Amino acid sequence: MNSVTMENNYRDLVIGTDTKIPLSNGKLVPVVNFDNAATTPPFKSVMEELNSFAPWYSSIHRGKGLKSQISSEFYDNARKIIMSFVGANLESDTAIFVKNTTEAINKLSFRLCTNNKRCVILSTNMEHHSNDLPWRDKYRVDYIATNASGKLSLSDLENKLKKYDGFVKLVTVSGASNVTGYINPIYKVAELAHKYNAKILVDGAQLVPHVPVNMNPENYSHHIDYLAFSAHKMYAPFGIGVLIGPKETFKSGPPDYSGGGTVQIVTHQFVSWNDPPDKEEAGSPNLMGVVALAASIATLTNVGMGKIDKYEKQLTRYTLNRLRDIDGVEIYGDSIDCSEKVGIIPFNIDGFHHNTIAEILSYEAAIAVRTGCFCAQPYVQNLLNISEEAMKSYIANPKSPRPGMVRVSFGLYNTLQEIDILLHMLKKITCNKNYYLSKYNNP
Repeated sequence: MNSVTMENNYRDLVIGTDTKIPLSNGKLVPVVNFDNAATTPPFKSVMEELNSFAPWYSSIHRGKGLKSQISSEFYDNARKIIMSFVGANLESDTAIFVKNTTEAINKLSFRLCTNNKRCVILSTNMEHHSNDLPWRDKYRVDYIATNASGKLSLSDLENKLKKYDGFVKLVTVSGASNVTGYINPIYKVAELAHKYNAKILVDGAQLVPHVPVNMNPENYSHHIDYLAFSAHKMYAPFGIGVLIGPKETFKSGPPDYSGGGTVQIVTHQFVSWNDPPDKEEAGSPNLMGVVALAASIATLTNVGMGKIDKYEKQLTRYTLNRLRDIDGVEIYGDSIDCSEKVGIIPFNIDGFHHNTIAEILSYEAAIAVRTGCFCAQPYVQNLLNISEEAMKSYIANPKSPRPGMVRVSFGLYNTLQEIDILLHMLKKITCNKNYYLSKYNNP
């Protein structure tokens, strides 16, 4: 069905690629998963490593038994593996294990200022809610503008850094948008932030699984101060995430969560906190999640992040080139240039609610996509040109059908053949609009 040949050598790395599910007519067909920006399936190597390590699973840092010593050594060494993967400074930085990127950003939000009212956080108009909401109740927050196609405005960033005249504590940006897939120029953002004595946090949830990331490039002014990302988007389940940043940030003051493992000495009148990262990891740690993430990083490193980036860009380019030719399909953002983009494509089909498209793709072709606003409602509202007045009507009627998009997102295991199934189905929908609108309950 296509004239381009691209061999996928990565498909056998992933569990579940040949899982068959029933269509609406009862026929069993292999599932096509294009919802990787939300969660990826696990690597086979991850599950094998978990089974291999399970007999040694034990308590961390406090046991003297051999299993506990082995578990503790693995847990501590995993920090170095993870930090090296993203080029963190092993001497001055630390890696704090959390549940996910959301928790990582929340944790940092408690740590930046002693006088929060005088601190300004610059977020952007394209952020996931997790890189917006945690800042709002603690600091003055302003938003870096995006242009008509949804790309970040560096000129607006610099204007706002000048406007706040030294009070900007942090510039916090997504490494890659979970809506449009745009890869932000994080090193240019870092250079501007540092020029005005601010630091930078990169939400790496959509970036780290797809492209090479280096927190400490040769040009020191380009270094990334803080990086957060999640294992469940990089083929490693079991709920683990990482916040990487300078140890100094976490030395003073109590942690946001306190409890077992966070302290050196406790009396009823006195508390002496542990050094970071231990101080920031209250309670029994998610050791098996750490095992999964370390195993995932080993596989990604073996494949090569550069190769993954190149392959996924080829998938994205192939899809966009053909999607543009389907009547009635509106693609959001830049549909031509894939050079600074991860494999995410948002679109709608004229006359259909986004949820209806997802239902049709699932029931008729076993294709999984995401719909809605992807936890980035202000950004999607801008891309859809939804006015403030229109949003007031949605606020007044919260049960009314919400605006949104259909999102296709690729992983390293997806193929051109799967994309052709999607394209064929989208053509069927647009060519048989009345049939599908009558068959499915379009809101």
